[in-house]
Amino acid sequence: MRKRAAGGGVPREPGMADVARVAGVSAQTVSRTLSGHPNVQQKTRAKVLAAVEQLGYRKNNAARTLSSGRSRTIGVVTLQTNSSSRTALTFGIEGAARAAGYAVSTATAASLDTHAIEEAMSRLADQRVEGVILAVPLIHVSRKIEQLTRSVPTITIDGSRTPDTEVVAVDQTLAARLATRHLLELGHETVWHVSGPTEWLDAASRCSGWRDTLEAAGATVPPVLEGDWSPASGYRNGLILGKIPDVTAVFVASDEMAFGVIRALHELGRRVPEDISVVGVDDIALAEYCSPSLTTVAQPFAEMGTLAVSHLLRHIADPEAAPDPASVEPALIVRASTAPAA
Repeated sequence: MRKRAAGGGVPREPGMADVARVAGVSAQTVSRTLSGHPNVQQKTRAKVLAAVEQLGYRKNNAARTLSSGRSRTIGVVTLQTNSSSRTALTFGIEGAARAAGYAVSTATAASLDTHAIEEAMSRLADQRVEGVILAVPLIHVSRKIEQLTRSVPTITIDGSRTPDTEVVAVDQTLAARLATRHLLELGHETVWHVSGPTEWLDAASRCSGWRDTLEAAGATVPPVLEGDWSPASGYRNGLILGKIPDVTAVFVASDEMAFGVIRALHELGRRVPEDISVVGVDDIALAEYCSPSLTTVAQPFAEMGTLAVSHLLRHIADPEAAPDPASVEPALIVRASTAPAA
């Protein structure tokens, strides 16, 4: 429970004195309890821990936070991955935060498991970050995550949310529509799709946009092939697609997977784009230098980072304000990997 500072502005974090008052004990007893002192009665320990939970109190490990109550640090929760798109997004966040006078502390989650995300968020909260940007999808929102997002201003950037988070997202459905419509307008009778993992909201939205666009055009909707964002998964699916004679166009849910698809098609003797056109998503730096250069739907990572930091700082200044979702439009970048149907 964050207390409103005198005169408004950034809420004051609950301190040890607040815990002592709620628990009905001394500040020294609170200190002993939190440090694991053996001479604290079990009943007293339970009262102190209940007050800690009620207030959302966390240990303060930074001396400057002790003196000022402000850490001037924001946290970022991201997946443990070497994905170029995630790296580009983190760079965008760091640049915008630095320009605003804030440091960035990153906590990686080993998986999308709820416990892994809880642990990453808790690490940041224990560092007394003033706000958190969640760069991972919230598949399941646990009670612990809801408590953390209530106590620390939080922005999500993939479309998922809790009642206390603010959303900044790219319109992934539009990204899929741009890619699929481009291929249909080139004369391809239908478009196959290599999706990202189904648990990612980005992947689900792109799949939905692809399917809706085909159905609206009266085109056949082929079965979806699922990848895991890696070039290797794109390669595996490319080996499947390359052996299906009717395939002439493929929409791949990420550039890195598209690289794998193109490699597999080359090995099978299927020419890109003469035999099969390929479109990716992201427009990472390597997309322009792929052979052939990759047609893709650009996601404005720098703009996303700047927008997320801007929303987070506003949320920090006024945590009680109603969430104000923001959506960024992607853009189709046409290069050499697409061509009219043969």
